Amino acid sequence: MKVLIVDDEPLIRRSLVRAFANYGHVVFEADDGVKGLEIWQAEAPDIILLDILMPGLTGPQVLDQIENRGNAKIILMSAYAGEYNLKKANELGADMFIPKPFTDIFAVVQIAENLMVVN
Repeated sequence: MKVLIVDDEPLIRRSLVRAFANYGHVVFEADDGVKGLEIWQAEAPDIILLDILMPGLTGPQVLDQIENRGNAKIILMSAYAGEYNLKKANELGADMFIPKPFTDIFAVVQIAENLMVVN
């Protein structure tokens, strides 16, 4: 599975990259929404983990600019879980919401893999 991780926090991005790579996935990463859009369009990932609040383009703004989502599944992530939840993520066009910080990084991989299988 091709995975794109878009997050401005280096530690979270590195942790997710390592976790997905450990499970044999091809992983792309971007530290902001603009780069995330470029990689999304160039690589057509199967799943995108997209931070909501980032400098430049936010996660919701990235979703607004996507012209062809294809079959890609989108997981929104945020440390502001009080403001965002699964219902809000669905309204924005995402398939899943995961609050940060993660209690188990490998559980995030499992959620993403399950999302690909179920849908």
